[in-house]
Amino acid sequence: MALVDWSKRYGLFFHRVRVLVTGGAGFIGSHLVEALAGLGAGVVVLDDLSGGSRSNVESFPLADLRIGSILDVELLRRAMRDCRYVFHQAALGSVPRSVEQPRAYHQANATGTLNVLEAARETGVRRVMFAASSSAYGNSEQLPKIESMPPLPASPYAANKVAGEALMRAYANSYNLDTVSLRYFNIFGPRQNANSAYAAVIAAFAKALLSGQRPTIYGDGEQSRDFTFVENAVHANLLAARHETPLQGEVLNVACGQRITVNELAMKMAQSLGRPDLTPAHAADRAGDVKHSLADLSLINQTLGYQPIVPFGDGLDQTMNWYRTAGV
Repeated sequence: MALVDWSKRYGLFFHRVRVLVTGGAGFIGSHLVEALAGLGAGVVVLDDLSGGSRSNVESFPLADLRIGSILDVELLRRAMRDCRYVFHQAALGSVPRSVEQPRAYHQANATGTLNVLEAARETGVRRVMFAASSSAYGNSEQLPKIESMPPLPASPYAANKVAGEALMRAYANSYNLDTVSLRYFNIFGPRQNANSAYAAVIAAFAKALLSGQRPTIYGDGEQSRDFTFVENAVHANLLAARHETPLQGEVLNVACGQRITVNELAMKMAQSLGRPDLTPAHAADRAGDVKHSLADLSLINQTLGYQPIVPFGDGLDQTMNWYRTAGV
């Protein structure tokens, strides 16, 4: 159940508006689909189900699920027909896996994004919202992270996302298509997959703790993250879509503006389950991981009026309740 009443915030703006959500059966995409369908939009979902699931979206009204890849150019064109907005969430995730499979990641994340933009240009889409990543900042020691900092990708995944940002800006400046890149900072929440060897940290910790096992921390655990509940990311996307003037490929941070260490996270999660005895086990650092992450939110606030609407603690409680109920 959503923590946010989207209709109070967006009214009838998306009512009967046709939109496409690529990767819409995945974690973040499915939350976008849920919000948009609840607002009365006609939602086309394109997903190859490599990381998503039918069950994530099949209960939402007005959602038209089409199975396929953003590498299929003709399928993309058909899915985008008559769409006003495209929320481009489809991607291969995971920094560590991108280190192992750089070519596959480039194909899906960089070439796939080019395909999305070409289809949007050809079908007359008004604006594309791109799921960018805070991994673009790399291991720069400057905190908080400001969009004007030079990208320093430390993994193939990060490089793919930076390439996507560059394409978004180029298309906004070259064609009659508006775009924006939303740099997500460590998004978490219900429906995030905990059953992958590359699961995100909160999902992986939840699975371990609910199984009565100690969570594994890679490194000393003093690395910090700006953990951001998924409904904040949905809010940023919807604000971007309804923005009245061109965004021209702007890059905007999406986060809570709060830094929490992985050690603190493990302690909070263990305590929430009444298992403070399940202290973390430590393993070696992973290639491509960044040490610290904290967003400056000045630009997205000035541009879109964005402020986080769900605090970290409330989001974590909701997420842990979902994992308990889902039986992960």
